[in-house]
Amino acid sequence: MITIKSDREIDFMMQAGAIVWDTHQYLKSFLKPGITTKEIDDLAQDFILKAGATPSFKNLYGFPGSICISLNEEVVHGIPGNRKLKTGDIITLDIGACYKGYHGDSAWTYSIGKINSKKEKLLKETEESLYAGLNVIKSGVHVGDIGYAISKYAKQHHLGVVKELCGHGVGTEVHEDPDVPNYGTPGTGTILKEGMVIAVEPMLNYGTADIYMLEDGWTIITADGEPSAHFEHTIVVTKDGYTILTKR
Repeated sequence: MITIKSDREIDFMMQAGAIVWDTHQYLKSFLKPGITTKEIDDLAQDFILKAGATPSFKNLYGFPGSICISLNEEVVHGIPGNRKLKTGDIITLDIGACYKGYHGDSAWTYSIGKINSKKEKLLKETEESLYAGLNVIKSGVHVGDIGYAISKYAKQHHLGVVKELCGHGVGTEVHEDPDVPNYGTPGTGTILKEGMVIAVEPMLNYGTADIYMLEDGWTIITADGEPSAHFEHTIVVTKDGYTILTKR
């Protein structure tokens, strides 16, 4: 069921989103060669709890980490563990925080030291594709318009658009209706209305769009081993546009 959020609910979600944003900013200083993904996860959990929220992903559907940490060819849902970061890696931190029963959700991909030109292009263009999708949003626009804008941008830059994974509504649950795919046909799908809150999150691959899941039952990687990037903001639809909630 799609819900229209009240001003009170949006205020709670703005506070949840600010905690997510602050967690990203806090963790950035630790993203250096030698740190393990488990150490990053522990830092994230401590920061979110001290901010008066709880990690949205902890035990969500059985996920063992507080945040999802995906490296290089991993698209999403990487499980924090003993792997150490090294120069040349790219790392996606997908962070959710629940504040007074309402969630914020934002993923961002970062470089570890100097990365190659392939990864530089991937990060730049995936972030740009997020804003290509966001910038069509306003009351009356269809979800298909968002996906079309993202996929059009991605195809112009020869990047693979992951179709099996998508954005979503956000509220008292991390994942609510509607689905927000990163591809689509203009004028189709759910019509956005003022007060709806959605997460828009393009996941683009340098090579093929094909993906598969590892035996851990969580980690999804590119089928050809090429790198993947993921950028996401939670936004509220306004009459004439949108407001990003996962930002200060």
